[in-house]
Amino acid sequence: MWTYDRHLQYPVNIKTPNPALAKVIISQYGGPDGELAASLRYLSQRFGMPDKKSKAILNDIGTEELAHLEMVGALVHQLTDGVSIEELKKAGLDAYYTDHGVGVYPQSAAGSPFSAAVLAVKGDPIADLTEDLAAEQKARATYEKLINLCKDDPDVIDVLRYLREREIVHFQRFGEALNGVQDKLAQKRFYMDRK
Repeated sequence: MWTYDRHLQYPVNIKTPNPALAKVIISQYGGPDGELAASLRYLSQRFGMPDKKSKAILNDIGTEELAHLEMVGALVHQLTDGVSIEELKKAGLDAYYTDHGVGVYPQSAAGSPFSAAVLAVKGDPIADLTEDLAAEQKARATYEKLINLCKDDPDVIDVLRYLREREIVHFQRFGEALNGVQDKLAQKRFYMDRK
């Protein structure tokens, strides 16, 4: 079903490790509005869509979110690669290091581990696509906050800007899907004829 290219969707080349940035960027890996949640949400919601086009949009974006997960993981890894225990402790990553070393573990910036409870899958195409629009805006807002926190590292900002722009594109695609689904369901009188 998928073809995997052995390179990132967008290059991640961090020249200066910074575990403090890794500590906040990890939220886009495993936080409630992060890439793992988005991917699983969209790939699960696609089954409840009423037409091939909306299913394809959810499949495409869900797959791309996996590529973004890989990019965020690369960011976190490169920001902690080769740093000393003292640097990790200074960045507040001593508890993280205790449990995960410098591995990339899905959690929020506050340290809460990833939970499938953040996935919104209602089985109602209008509800799910509306949730997806909100999810993309939350991800965009998170990337903007991360950009504000990373002002001193152009290598990190470059990747975060790319990811933010993709969230905007995803929002637009979900808007197209919602319009198409609403039209299709209105023609079928989907909500009016349900008992």
